[in-house]
Amino acid sequence: MPMKYAIRRKDRAISPEEAFALLDAAEYGVLSLVDADGSPYGVPLNHARVGNTLILHGSTTGRKMDCIRRESRVSYCAVGKTEPVREKFTTRYESVIVSGRAELVEEPEQKMKWLLRLCERFAPEEKPNHLDAAKAFADRFMNETAVILVAMESITGKANP
Repeated sequence: MPMKYAIRRKDRAISPEEAFALLDAAEYGVLSLVDADGSPYGVPLNHARVGNTLILHGSTTGRKMDCIRRESRVSYCAVGKTEPVREKFTTRYESVIVSGRAELVEEPEQKMKWLLRLCERFAPEEKPNHLDAAKAFADRFMNETAVILVAMESITGKANP
């Protein structure tokens, strides 16, 4: 996957493999969108990744959905560990930024497929039949739940260990 922009602090760049690992480990990120009037809009979401696709979800209505329907280009930023180093006036951190295009999944069977992939990441696997429980839960809210797939076009990561 190509990187569109060069990182200014090349000494802090992490490899694409490390960026994917950070994205996989991060509990949530911020989806950045553009509103109809050109104003920025960022919304925190949890995510899962399958290959070069991010899986997100939310309500079928609202500002986020309006933005995506109007403009599919999005950015998603996730931050891993952070730690202020006060005596050096800096912060140890790790972060990843993804750019891509968002697509709303409309077909119910496909929505369920992607929701279950998201649940696989967050549902407690030690519970018996956790995916059956996730499917039953998703079935109850299918009409109100939007599934957003982001086809990743670029990924960059930085760290100050």
